Amino acid sequence: MSDLADMQFAPLHENETPVSEAERSRLLAQVPGWQVIEMDGVKQLQRIYTFDDFIQALAFANRVGELAEANDHHPALLIEWGKVTVNWWTHTLGGLHHNDFISAAKTDQLYLIK
Repeated sequence: MSDLADMQFAPLHENETPVSEAERSRLLAQVPGWQVIEMDGVKQLQRIYTFDDFIQALAFANRVGELAEANDHHPALLIEWGKVTVNWWTHTLGGLHHNDFISAAKTDQLYLIK
């Protein structure tokens, strides 16, 4: 399998379901630093990124926002002094899709830009 960060988003198909537990484990291994959490019964990918100050955190959040807009796939972002929490999940599925793991990998690439 190619690197997740190099993959393109797959269109969602009618009647598609979230990734299986086995697939989720396999994909999660490819995005170190991310964890699966559950909020309101919905599984999400989450990672907390740290920065030296608020301005760097805000700039990173803006880069993630540009990624989200380009792919019409939007995370939850919590911007605080020196950190940004990013949560990816597929709203229409109420869980995790392959696209969320691609998004996580692409978000990691954006963090390296600092």
